[in-house]
Amino acid sequence: MLINLLIYIYLLFWVIYCEHLVLLIHNVEKTNKVSYMVMVQNIQRIFYTLNIVNSKTTFYAAKSNGNYRMGEKNMSNIPSILQGLRIPVIASPLFIISNPKLVIEQCKAGIVGSMPALNARPASLLDEWLAEITEELDAYNAKNPERPAAPFAINQIVHKSNERLEQDMELCVKYKVPLIISSLGARKEIFDAAHSYGGVVLHDVIDNNFAHKAIDKGADGLIAVAAGAGGHAGEKSPFALIQEIREWFDGPLALSGSIANGSSILAAQAMGADFAYIGSPFIATHEANASDQYKQTIVDSTSEDIVYSSLFTGVRGNYLKPSIRNAGLDPDNLPESDPSKMNFGSNAVKPWKDIWGSGQGIGAITKVTSTAAYVDKLYQEYCDARKSLLTRSADYSLQSLQSL
Repeated sequence: MLINLLIYIYLLFWVIYCEHLVLLIHNVEKTNKVSYMVMVQNIQRIFYTLNIVNSKTTFYAAKSNGNYRMGEKNMSNIPSILQGLRIPVIASPLFIISNPKLVIEQCKAGIVGSMPALNARPASLLDEWLAEITEELDAYNAKNPERPAAPFAINQIVHKSNERLEQDMELCVKYKVPLIISSLGARKEIFDAAHSYGGVVLHDVIDNNFAHKAIDKGADGLIAVAAGAGGHAGEKSPFALIQEIREWFDGPLALSGSIANGSSILAAQAMGADFAYIGSPFIATHEANASDQYKQTIVDSTSEDIVYSSLFTGVRGNYLKPSIRNAGLDPDNLPESDPSKMNFGSNAVKPWKDIWGSGQGIGAITKVTSTAAYVDKLYQEYCDARKSLLTRSADYSLQSLQSL
């Protein structure tokens, strides 16, 4: 392990050195340019063989015992519990859809699994679910110390209509839930409760103003919900949203919005995010608590089948047009609503049960599959994307040298 690390550091310094050579190459004779280009090519081949990427992103992936695990690179601002993921992915909590079975499989596959506390109905069921998740993951980790499960998260809807919030949070404290994802309101007492046992809080935001408020009240990290995300979504371009947040915040940051394949995960990192936040693709998994029709609609649809509307909850979100038509409405002529209509009480299920939420990235989903198979696919796509980017970057560097 130490030898591999030393090799990596050695090669990394060589690549940085070669990058600086581009600036100095005007002072080098043409005969020497060829030697430097050969050196860059050789380093490229070495990096490709070792599956190591020289980048300014938060993660790199090193191959060990036939499996990739996320390693450390400038990770001082990332909580330890979020280090060591198989790939940098947090599965977003899906209202009604997420359940213990889905969460457990997500964690076993090496990504953060999550679910809303409100999915446990009646409220007493949350105690049973948290016990099931905790015990199952503990047992898995005992049997697989070389490849432990990723941590899990519980989503708390911090909205005035959620009468269960304090009760649900008490259970999270009881079971020491590793990660809390808070939505629709930032409350210091919720953050403090998580911190009381060492939990980490990620708060989802749709703009920079909400991001500032969440961090000021004690959130540890942010989830930037950009345009194209499923369910309640923002309107900002992910480029603009990440750029604005990164101007002042260097803590853990996830990006949500149309991410459904490995290339998009890498793109999120290149943009400045630490994690990709993926939800809609998991609807089309065997473990998801969704009807077969809902799952197949995810498979059959593309971004053209998504409508952005505030009608159903009072807050703008993305929904599948076929489900809206099935409810007897015209998805292309929906009236507007207002935030006062939002309700997460006992009758909150119906809009989400009848009107199906989904992000715009579902064009990448071509079949209903298991959670493990889908994460394996993401992993392979992510590794392939890194290799492809490395090759293209090296080729571009060589072209730049040749043009000098």
